[in-house]
This record gives sequence, C-alpha cells and structure tokens, in this order.
Amino acid sequence: MSRTLVQPVGQKRLTNVAVVRLKKHGNRFEIACYKNKVLSWRSGVEKDLDEVLQSQIVYSNVAKGVLAKSKDLKIAFGTDDQTKICLEILDKGELQVAGKERESQLSNQFRDIATIVMQKTINPETHRPYTISMIERLMHEIHFAVDPNSNSKKQALDVIRELQKHFPIKRAPMRLKLTLSIQNFSSLEKKLTEWKCTIVSKDESGSQYSIVCEMDPGFFRDCDAFVRNLQGRSEILAISVHGEGDINADHYDGHDDASSSESKKPTDLVDQLSEKIQRQTLAPKADINESQVKQNKCSTCDAVVGDAKQYREHFKSDWHKHNLKRKTRQLPPVSAEECMTDVELGDSKGNLDEYNF
Repeated sequence: MSRTLVQPVGQKRLTNVAVVRLKKHGNRFEIACYKNKVLSWRSGVEKDLDEVLQSQIVYSNVAKGVLAKSKDLKIAFGTDDQTKICLEILDKGELQVAGKERESQLSNQFRDIATIVMQKTINPETHRPYTISMIERLMHEIHFAVDPNSNSKKQALDVIRELQKHFPIKRAPMRLKLTLSIQNFSSLEKKLTEWKCTIVSKDESGSQYSIVCEMDPGFFRDCDAFVRNLQGRSEILAISVHGEGDINADHYDGHDDASSSESKKPTDLVDQLSEKIQRQTLAPKADINESQVKQNKCSTCDAVVGDAKQYREHFKSDWHKHNLKRKTRQLPPVSAEECMTDVELGDSKGNLDEYNF
C-alpha cells in the first residue's frame, strides 16, 4: 500500500508581520517588518536595521509572498540594491495595520486629545476644569474625528477652538512672574489691561518691580517679547491655572458604588451643558433627595456612614473588610465594636498558636 505525503493547504505565510507599503511609478512595493519596531525606527530609538526588518527583501505582496521584479525596482528607485530600497520604503512608506489595531490606536489618541483639552480648559463660571468624560462627550457632539497623522497637541488646540463656538469653555490662564524696572512698569500695566490679565500680586524691590499675573496663553508670546524689549524678564509659574479643589481627571469614573454616585451633587457645569446636548446625549437627571446627599448607608455593614467622603473612606476600613468576609460565609454583619473584639480575639489566638508551636 503506497503512502502519500499530505501537504497542508490554505497556509498563509508572512501574515504575522507589520507591512510598510510604498506606491511608486504605478507599482506597489512592500517590506516585512517586526511589529512595534517601525515607529521606534522612525523616532530614532531603534538603530539596528536587522531588528526592524524581517528580511531585506522587497515584495510586491507580502501576504502572498510575491517578490518585486528587478526591472520594476530599477524603474522606480534607480537601483536594485534591496537594502537601499528597504530603507527608502521604511522612511517614506505607509505602515499597514489591522482594523482592530487601527481602532485601538485611534481610541487611545482620542483619549490623549481629550486629556490635553481637559488640562488646558476651564469652566468660565467656576474656573474649574471639565471632567474627562464630559470632554469626550462634547468632542463626540461636535463630531470630532482623530487624524492619526497629526500631533495630538495640535488637534487638542483645534478642538478647543471648535468647542468655544458651541459651549461655555475657555483656555485655562497661565501664571507668569514679570520683572522689570519701575520706570517701565506703567507701559506694561497698560498692556496687561489690554490683554485682560488678572494681577495676583505686586512686589517692589529697589529699582526692580515684579508682578505675578494670570493671562490667556494666546498672549504669552506677545507678552514675553514686550517684556524683553523693556529689558525685563518673564518666568512661567504655572502653565494652566485651575480653581482650588479642582480635579484633573474623573478619578471615580466607574469605580464608585451606586449609592456613592447618587450622593454626588450635580455641578453647575453639567447643568449648563446638559441644556445644550440633552436631546442627543444627556438623559434627564433624577432629582436627588437632600437626605441622600448628606447620608449614605453601607448595605454590607447595615450602617449609615456619613457623607460621600466618609462613605469612600469606610470601604477602606477593617470594619467593612471584616463584614465582607462574613458576608461571603453568609453570616450577618457586626458592629464596629464587635468587629474590634473579633479582631483582638483573632490576634490573641494567633499569638497563642505561635507560642504553642
């Protein structure tokens, strides 16, 4: 009985690679690279070409393993040197990524842009920053689309200008310390009035006069040039100034207990913006009872633990953790005093076991 060797069919080679493609003179040229190495090469982090390329061979189709023809390479690049052509494709070509990978990159960049916008903007009434979730919602509202080939900071500034057309939002002021001679102070003061700056403090020391002020970042270049012309100097104290008690991110987004989220009072920012985007993105808010705002009850410990701050601290306490363990064993909760007694008894028993051992 004769035996035949069964060959695997449908095998796709060179598919688990990053492909860089360059179209030139009507032909398509591709090179196979290691994933995550192309960007490192272009940013200058990676210097070894062998760590970037799977092979120094130019293809017309990497997925099918079709090599590029020598005559096409000479017409397009003027040479058939594979290494030189690979370098040109690596520098000028377009990196091909899968659909899910591209979606993940765009989602991360969208989040980065929203974070920059949050850090650089404030509510003009409360002088506090927006939360990251509110910024993302507003970016969706103006139908913002991420440009993967553009800088995140540049796109964030464009987003801020677009948001200012539709919503109450403005750039967070930057705080500067300006120092110059007393005789030139009057001309500087006029300029600060024109730029609508807020003067925080003034200090006179000998023939020098220093002033701490807050201004719109758009006037910084003009201000710095003006102060230098007056033989003075400017110092940046803070790039973005927010109101006291502000938050830089939604720290409790998706992490608070349900009753904790109910205990939060709606801010003026949410009320103000909800009037504009309620029909499309924001659902009507339920009225929050004043007693819910002031008091919170822990169902695990069956006890009232105070306001929102005390409620969050309660979840870190030994009392709550002890009742969680009892709950997993289907035991009723104990009071704080009973919890201390149980803990002390457990410690004493542990010490006794160590002594007997």
